[in-house]
Amino acid sequence: MRFAYVILSYLLAPVAFGFLLWRGFANRAYWQRFGERLGFGDTRLAQSSIWIHAVSVGEVQAAAALVKTLRQHYPDTPLVVTTVTPTGLETAQCKFGDDVSYSYAPYDLPGAVSRFFDRIRPKLAIILETELWPNLYHECGRRSVPLVLASARISPRSVHKYRWLLGLFREALSHGIVIAAQSEKDAERFRSLGANPARTHVTGNIKFDFELPPAVAESGRRLRAVQAPSRPVWIAASTHQAEEEHVLDAFALLRREIPQALLILVPRHPDRFPAVAALLRERGIDYVTRSSRAVCDPGTSVFLGDSLGELPVFYAAADVAFVGGSLVPIGGHNLLEPAALALPVLTGPHTFNAEEIASMLIEVGAARVVRNSAELADALLSYLRDPALRSRDGGAGLATVHANRGALARLVELVDPLIA
Repeated sequence: MRFAYVILSYLLAPVAFGFLLWRGFANRAYWQRFGERLGFGDTRLAQSSIWIHAVSVGEVQAAAALVKTLRQHYPDTPLVVTTVTPTGLETAQCKFGDDVSYSYAPYDLPGAVSRFFDRIRPKLAIILETELWPNLYHECGRRSVPLVLASARISPRSVHKYRWLLGLFREALSHGIVIAAQSEKDAERFRSLGANPARTHVTGNIKFDFELPPAVAESGRRLRAVQAPSRPVWIAASTHQAEEEHVLDAFALLRREIPQALLILVPRHPDRFPAVAALLRERGIDYVTRSSRAVCDPGTSVFLGDSLGELPVFYAAADVAFVGGSLVPIGGHNLLEPAALALPVLTGPHTFNAEEIASMLIEVGAARVVRNSAELADALLSYLRDPALRSRDGGAGLATVHANRGALARLVELVDPLIA
């Protein structure tokens, strides 16, 4: 079955290249470092490395504590961080600086994977969450490179898809892979696809072990003092196309009751900043952008967060957080950042990217599900009118974050013997 997969991969490669070229018209970063997608690149290490793969921004942020720990444990071993998206690569470079090497991950083509391995010479591969790449897994097995799936997860809908290719994934998961699953449900799904039970562990989600920048709360307070010193503030973060319309509809309803409210709107992808700004102009909404360094006046309705790396500061400046990718079927984004800042969290119904985290926060009352703009407006109204309610639900989220830390230590216990 892997032979058929290889043939199909080569047939679909031109489609992937075309997609990158098309994305590059909106974001020229997709046209840069193109050779790395095929395994080529300038980085060529003289000694064996530890390779960490984090797909995009969320996984890079989750990897921060892991990178720091591995840097402390193995100061003489090179670390390589790969991503798939330009924003993920830029975030990694901002977070880790010169301490690690960077590359785009290769496409799952045998030649590209082999060239990539020749360049970075991994002695251990750690893939965050779940990226099932049969050719890459096969190359790890062929070269006897231990592979760890960290914070591994499989949604129920993905299991049904993978079962159509069960033979392929049984082979991919048979190369001595260590699976550090987020939950027992995830572990059982991996076992059902052929993972070795003896190598499948439940370690939890290292996203709980993230560290907020030390001054983020103070930076948020300063931002709010400048932009909205006496106004209620809410944030809609990591929003996607077709989701901003729902957010702005909810905001229009909210302002009927609280006309002085300010919305911090932070689209997920930088290449969409101009489109969201155009949407605000189309609706006649007065806004300022972070990049302009302009200051909101009493008539400003929206503060558009068109910058990179400042989302925690924007959260810290708000009273309530809506986390996007959830009113549209993207799967939702990181609910833990606002929870760690003791903000009550609102999310749409599509949270399958982190269903366990969403369920935890919903169960303790730290997060609420809203299904449309009217429900979002109602939830915002209740929170912005009731500081005690905000404090109670935000405190429950903060307590949940603290109670679930420790996955990183359990992961490192699995990783240390493999490196040794």
